[in-house]
Amino acid sequence: MSVQAFHLVCASGREQLPPGIQIECLECSGHDLYLGTFDGSIYHFLLVEEHSSDPTGLSLNQQTDCSNTRFSITRQRQKQLGLKKPVCELRAASALCRLLALCDNTILSLCSDTLEPIPGIKIKGALSFSLNENPVSGDPFSVEVCLISSKRRTVQIFSVGQEKVQLLKEVATPEQPCALAADGHYLCLALSSRYITLNYNTGHCQDLFPYPSEQKRPIVKRISRQEFLLAGPGGLGMFATVAGISQRAPVRWSENVIGAAVSFPYVLVLDEEFIMVHSILDQQQKQTMPFKEGIILQDFEGRVIAATANGIYILLPLPLEKQIQDLLSSQRVEEALVLAKGARQNIPKEKFQVMYRRILQQAGFIQFAQLQFLEAKELFRTSHLDIRELISLYPLLLPSTSSFIRTHPPLHEYADLNQLTRGDQEKVVKCKRFLMSYLSEIRSTEVANGYQEDVDTALLKLYAEADHKSLLDLLVSDNACDLADGVSWLEKHKKYFALGLLYHYNKQDAAALEVWVRIVNGDLEDNTRPDLFEYIVDFLTFCTDPQLVWQYTDWVLQKSEQIGVQIFTKRSSDEQLQNGFSPDKIVNHLCKYRQALIVYMEHLVLGKRIQKEKYHTHLAVLYVEEVLRLKSMDSLEQKEVMELHTRLQNLLRQSELYRVLLIIDKIKGTDLHLERAILHGKLEEHDQALDILVHRLKDFAAAESYCVWNSQGRDVPYRQRLFQHLLTTYLNPPSPDNALLVAAVDLLNNHPLEFDAARVLHLVPENWSVQLLSPFLAGAMREHIHALRTSQVALGLARAENIIYKQEKLSMMKNPVVLSEKKLCHVCRNPFQEPVFVKHPNGHIVHTHCATNQHMNSTISDNLPSASKRT
Repeated sequence: MSVQAFHLVCASGREQLPPGIQIECLECSGHDLYLGTFDGSIYHFLLVEEHSSDPTGLSLNQQTDCSNTRFSITRQRQKQLGLKKPVCELRAASALCRLLALCDNTILSLCSDTLEPIPGIKIKGALSFSLNENPVSGDPFSVEVCLISSKRRTVQIFSVGQEKVQLLKEVATPEQPCALAADGHYLCLALSSRYITLNYNTGHCQDLFPYPSEQKRPIVKRISRQEFLLAGPGGLGMFATVAGISQRAPVRWSENVIGAAVSFPYVLVLDEEFIMVHSILDQQQKQTMPFKEGIILQDFEGRVIAATANGIYILLPLPLEKQIQDLLSSQRVEEALVLAKGARQNIPKEKFQVMYRRILQQAGFIQFAQLQFLEAKELFRTSHLDIRELISLYPLLLPSTSSFIRTHPPLHEYADLNQLTRGDQEKVVKCKRFLMSYLSEIRSTEVANGYQEDVDTALLKLYAEADHKSLLDLLVSDNACDLADGVSWLEKHKKYFALGLLYHYNKQDAAALEVWVRIVNGDLEDNTRPDLFEYIVDFLTFCTDPQLVWQYTDWVLQKSEQIGVQIFTKRSSDEQLQNGFSPDKIVNHLCKYRQALIVYMEHLVLGKRIQKEKYHTHLAVLYVEEVLRLKSMDSLEQKEVMELHTRLQNLLRQSELYRVLLIIDKIKGTDLHLERAILHGKLEEHDQALDILVHRLKDFAAAESYCVWNSQGRDVPYRQRLFQHLLTTYLNPPSPDNALLVAAVDLLNNHPLEFDAARVLHLVPENWSVQLLSPFLAGAMREHIHALRTSQVALGLARAENIIYKQEKLSMMKNPVVLSEKKLCHVCRNPFQEPVFVKHPNGHIVHTHCATNQHMNSTISDNLPSASKRT
């Protein structure tokens, strides 16, 4: 694909050159242009660059059109060398004010100003020569000249100064060279059929590659340090280093290349009809310019000059920025980026960074317009694009308070997304999805730094418009959404639950609750959360504004007492006290909500285990009243009544704080017989309780359970008395009842350990068989035998311990301790006042009070000391 990288400008017309001139070679140094001709003459011209006035008024630095630039040459002087042979090569040594010329196989040194030969400086027998642009000697007053000898297969290296010449090195070559270039100690040579590199210091020779012998002429050109450009086989321009490797891909050019020049990042080649421009960066041919009868194409200190036999032309490069902008205008993004990267070495660092960042941003918008979103995103990220540039393409997404103005000159040509997509709604949707994705990725990164409000507000609007699930995630996390914009946008798209979240994040909880309550009441329609009522309850539970909580408490309880009371039951105790939610205040408020009050009282008594009589009594009364209320209803929910019965009975059994007599009065005259039995048990009125259970309810299992839970934690005599009461109740009924006798047998056989067997045998009827009571008798005997044997073991252990004690006493009496006034306590060093002491296993005698000292206990061994008393 073509791009205009150079503009061909004629620097000389036929009227500016001598008539009949036939140019053979040329050299340019600054504004000095030297021409060598076929008849052995050298011409010195002054090359002048002229800029015509710009009708647009742009400054020189702003101009990008090369058509405003003109060149002209002014003849200074001419010198005939007198050899009548063509001048084959010219090389300027500007530091020495010398011009080296090759004519008739002789290198002459001329004054660059007067063109007069320098006496005594002449090198004969040279076929071709080259200046070493990376000289080894480092002498600023000389140049290194590398030449191909015409007499033998050698290359000679000379040092040429202002007044003298000196041979430095002569190196043999495998074949006769025909072209060369030099870099430091390295020579790159074109032999008769191949290219080589030669280190003239060490003599090491490295083959590169062959080239066809029929090729018009080999090309050897140094392009950078230790790197050369060579005309290879198959019409390829090959890059080779002195190590024999290629670090760049080859450039495909013409088969019949006459000359080549390098103007980074381009390689220019000349053939019989054209000048072609190739990119070093991507190896593509970028430009072709017709140029017939061309004989020379060379670069001189960044300036490229082409020549025919009688004309001089300058290839003026267009500014790289202009080339890049042309590529971007043609939507050739990849080529533009490659060219921009390659321009780095030719532009100051700071200027390059600014330019390259802008190019990346422009490329990103081109990719974006082509819906190449992945490529666009990467370019936006890399270029650190002000994200507002992208958001501004989308109408109304920036906050209404934003003062953002697009970059000038603009990064793209689009007014907004509608123009970019030409109204294609499918493309619009894709672009909005991309922006959602991109903004969500960067909102927590440095890309969004300073623009958080713009990013979050745009995201809110996009999410709301697309009904995206991430809208809620955005609003419950840290965000910088503009409140006014967000409210109007969410109302527009009927996202009322999200609106409440936005109010809440901005510390407007009253407004949030007002919106949510209207949704629950049906005034607003929003199905975002089917459990919104439960959400409101949770919200109020953790709300720290007591006025707001009390404001909505009645509304919540009217909707659902069971759920609404969680406002108080799930609130932490510390928060309740700090924010004025005392239990008494809550209880007073819940008096008109019976179900909620029961749940809250259960929370206080059973959940938080508050040990206050009024709460326990209140809960018991609530249970009783609710049971009686449910039983009085026509549509009796048996399961609910049984559950409430169970809760009441558990409370009566487990709590020790409620007012028993008050509860008895409450249930008097009702059918709550089991509850009344439990209450009599609390008063230790077991006869009445068991009478109710056995004779009124005939619930023998309940009677046994009564004895079990009432005897928990009590001593054996108490348990035996309680079970004995129940057995007596079974055996002495007011009227004969076989069911009671069966219950008595079951009681004995199920709890044999809870009875005094001797007393039981006196109570049971004489007509009962041993087989009937065999489980009881077996259990009682087993317990009796176990107790007897346990006591015998304990007695034996006590006797053994007594014997051990007597033996230790006798042992100690064999070694008496004599106390006297001179005997001192080992701890306090005071004498003993009483014949009482402690003797440690190590033999030390101490006072009894010193032995108990904490410090002494920490220093003595774990062995127990032995105590003695002198009698």
